[in-house]
Amino acid sequence: MQVETAWLDGWDPEQLHAVADTYGTPVYVLDQRRVADRAAALTAAFDGADIRYAMKANSDPAVLETLIDAGFGLECASAGELHLALETDVDPGRLHYTAVNPPTLDLDFYVECAELRPAMTVTAGAVDTLDRLIDRQYDGRVALRVNPGVGAGHHAKVTTGDADKFGVPIETAMSVLERYEDRLQFVGLHAHAGSGILGDDHGTHLAMVDRLVTLATEAAARMPSLEYLDIGGGFGVPYRPDEDPLSLDALAAAIEERMDSCPVSLAIEPGRYLVAPAGVLLSRVNTTKSGRTQAIVGIDAGMTALLRPMLYDAYHPIANLSAGPDRPHEPVTVTGPICETGDVLATDRPIARPQRGDLLAIGITGAYGFEMASTYNMRPRPARVVLSAGGATLSVPHQTLDELLRERGVSR
Repeated sequence: MQVETAWLDGWDPEQLHAVADTYGTPVYVLDQRRVADRAAALTAAFDGADIRYAMKANSDPAVLETLIDAGFGLECASAGELHLALETDVDPGRLHYTAVNPPTLDLDFYVECAELRPAMTVTAGAVDTLDRLIDRQYDGRVALRVNPGVGAGHHAKVTTGDADKFGVPIETAMSVLERYEDRLQFVGLHAHAGSGILGDDHGTHLAMVDRLVTLATEAAARMPSLEYLDIGGGFGVPYRPDEDPLSLDALAAAIEERMDSCPVSLAIEPGRYLVAPAGVLLSRVNTTKSGRTQAIVGIDAGMTALLRPMLYDAYHPIANLSAGPDRPHEPVTVTGPICETGDVLATDRPIARPQRGDLLAIGITGAYGFEMASTYNMRPRPARVVLSAGGATLSVPHQTLDELLRERGVSR
């Protein structure tokens, strides 16, 4: 029975208890210092690259502030994210909006913003999107998103590089560029292999880079306006105890070797790598019982607080912060309060024997945790607290039941 504890290194259990006692549970905790450390490591590995943080991973203002201070740009995937980005001090020239089947609201908002900030760039992945930009008399900066035909990632639902939803096929990219070059200002090419890529999957990642470099070389020969090749992100982190961490320096060296012959500069869009290990989700045990085949632990956080286990069969380490060293570890199945059989955060996981009232820490939840929370089952959204050198600060309060009811036009 493998007991996982390494992920807890550097987290102060007393501080986490204090956060839970002060702000209640479920509550996300984000360590701003860990984000800064990850940013420094990425900058050192990809020296000279234009690094754009993928805001969808975690859009907390503390994260954005930390990464902008580290010299990063921002990549937005919606009008909402773009609005948040514009509230920061980011240079508009480092601000990129990725338009994936963009709703009218999103595209109108981007064009309106770009009129005042012409250094912004929109990434379009369909001919229809290019036409819709022209319909709006947009004459600003455009990157063409390309589907490279190769993808990788931690789950089939996030292997975007070979999913037809994203980008124009690489085989037709040059014809699209030629068709629109007189009407739009193309400054970049963009592609994304997938999310959470580790180990051997980086062979696929590098194959994508090879294809993109060939395309960028041909395109730059025709279009002097082309500035960069954005190869996306996808840099994974280990969630399971038997997974090895990403060899960031080796991957960066392999990418940069391929870029040596490319006439445009390199850009990357990391998200998960920067923030996932910087977050934990704290939750209280409210139920323990013995089923026919499993020992069940019920907690106050479920799939509405952390969707990834149900959506992706994702693994997150869990520790009992209330248990002393004499508490034996036993395999338990950790479940939430949602009326779904799939509302399970861990199955047969060895955890120090939970008791009602214990505080559990669910690890590596800094990416795609709080951002994917919902109010399904009319469950209010969790809170988020940021840890910094100055202590703990409430970033997002718990949604109250009254607030949730008001969204539905009901008061009590």
